[in-house]
Amino acid sequence: MSVQEDLPEIESSRATGLSVIKRGLDMSLGVKDGLWFTIVLALLSTVGGTAVPIVVQRTIDSGLSDGSAGGVELSNIAPALLIALGLVLVTAVAAYFMRVRLFVASENGLGELRITAFRHVHDLSMLTQNSERRGVLVSRVTSDIDQVSLFLQMTGIMIVISLGQIVVATIVMLFYSWQLTLVVWFCFLPLVFSLRYFAKRLSAAYDIVRRTVGEMLAVIAEPVVGASVVRSHAIEQRTQERVDGGITGNLDANTQAQKLVAVTFASAGISGGLANAGVIAAGVVIGVAGGLSIGTVIAFAFLVSLVVGPTQNATQVLTEAQNAIASWRRVMDLVDTPADVIDPGENGRDLPDGALGATFDHVSFAYPHGPDVLRDVRVDIPARQRVAVVGETGSGKTTFAKLLTRLMDPRDGAVRLGKVDISQVAFAELRRHVLMVPQEGFLFDDTLRQNLVYGRAEATDADLLGVIDELALRDWYRTLPQGLDTRVGQRGESLSAGERQLVALVRSALADPDLLVLDEATSAVDPQTELRATRALERLLDGRTSVTIAHRLSTAENADRVLVFDSGRLVEDGSHAELVEAGGVYARLHASWVAQASLSS
Repeated sequence: MSVQEDLPEIESSRATGLSVIKRGLDMSLGVKDGLWFTIVLALLSTVGGTAVPIVVQRTIDSGLSDGSAGGVELSNIAPALLIALGLVLVTAVAAYFMRVRLFVASENGLGELRITAFRHVHDLSMLTQNSERRGVLVSRVTSDIDQVSLFLQMTGIMIVISLGQIVVATIVMLFYSWQLTLVVWFCFLPLVFSLRYFAKRLSAAYDIVRRTVGEMLAVIAEPVVGASVVRSHAIEQRTQERVDGGITGNLDANTQAQKLVAVTFASAGISGGLANAGVIAAGVVIGVAGGLSIGTVIAFAFLVSLVVGPTQNATQVLTEAQNAIASWRRVMDLVDTPADVIDPGENGRDLPDGALGATFDHVSFAYPHGPDVLRDVRVDIPARQRVAVVGETGSGKTTFAKLLTRLMDPRDGAVRLGKVDISQVAFAELRRHVLMVPQEGFLFDDTLRQNLVYGRAEATDADLLGVIDELALRDWYRTLPQGLDTRVGQRGESLSAGERQLVALVRSALADPDLLVLDEATSAVDPQTELRATRALERLLDGRTSVTIAHRLSTAENADRVLVFDSGRLVEDGSHAELVEAGGVYARLHASWVAQASLSS
């Protein structure tokens, strides 16, 4: 669908801009601190501009006209000059404090909004997060809120200043000549009435602009993160085409929006030109009749510029306002996205200390708009039992693990830990007792120390080294060039795949969970690292309940119990020996593993 085709659809489905701004301010309470005082300062900062036309009129009509021999009668204009100087100083001081207050208030308020939005991203389930591109989520917390900040600090206050300037200029114009005032506003009325139409069109256009910004960031970020895949498969050209497409989409959206901006800017310029011409023409006519002095007509020309300037700025104000409103809407859409996995918080129940058992009571699950991926699963896992979960790809193994750690909630049935419904346990309590270790443990671009203390924030260096010793990994630790100060690089890329697994194990041991859910790594590592990982994992699992999504033959063979999934159903449950002898699904999978092991050896 083209950008132009998108406009009516978005326009008809959105709340009004004023309602968006009102709710946005309610969500950013810091912005409203001292807001009325800031507005007063903004209005005070407009008075200096109106002093100049008054001084011009006084100088021409009193200073020049009353002077002898072509001189200037300073006594007639000195008071006006002093008053104007005072007003200009007041304007400068008010403008300074207005900017400071506005900057501090807007940054405080939007900081709150950024934290709220970021926190909500983490409150969303993994299912909801995975349905949205990462670049889009990041842009809502970063560039969208930056756009709102620009609006509040620059454009928002420009609206107040411009309106104040127009009101004050109009009052002064009425004082001088109501006839010329009518001429000025007659020239500007068409523009005023057309702004509402342009505002709606710009609102729709900038909704598309902000959406395409998120999409552009996503298509740019993906090949940066996956640079090794792009190069290894020689798909630079295809990747460049995708990036070009994202950039072109944003360019087209901006172009459509700027076309509307150009029309409003040109309209303001035409209205200003007509107003100036009208004032001069009407001023001459009225002046000839003796109704206006020369100074008044010239002052009127200055006053018209005070109206023309804000109306020409109206194009920028309108542009930035609609851009900010579109950004505010996107942030609100994020915050309004329901958290389908609800944290009971302080009302949550506690889990018993010690190794935990787990129960799946008639659990079924389906992803949105898809078939059931788990069907009526019933299983009881006693405390301290080591369970291996096996099955072909798409059989429901990973979904089973995610439900056990409450990364998602079941559609039907209940998951219980220690006889407590998992949905009634606060997230903080749940994470203290239950830990999931994914295939690829994510490492942050920091030191080894900082990555390990994610397991326990208050851990000291002695604690870290103690856990490393408990897992018999001191020999590996000695190979690190700077010990705990070793930087791991982005996503841990300064370490090998096997070393990243070891870091994940140490971090898990430091967290000291009662129930471990492991998605076994499938990447091949060198024999020495494999031995270290196996030894460390054996010590980590000792005395704990564990559920492991098994990808290795040895994991299933060494487990106390094997759960076999097939097409979303738990089809077999027993020990390795029992299931091999039964000759069912597990026996077939086991035979395949044995055959692959024989070929690789």
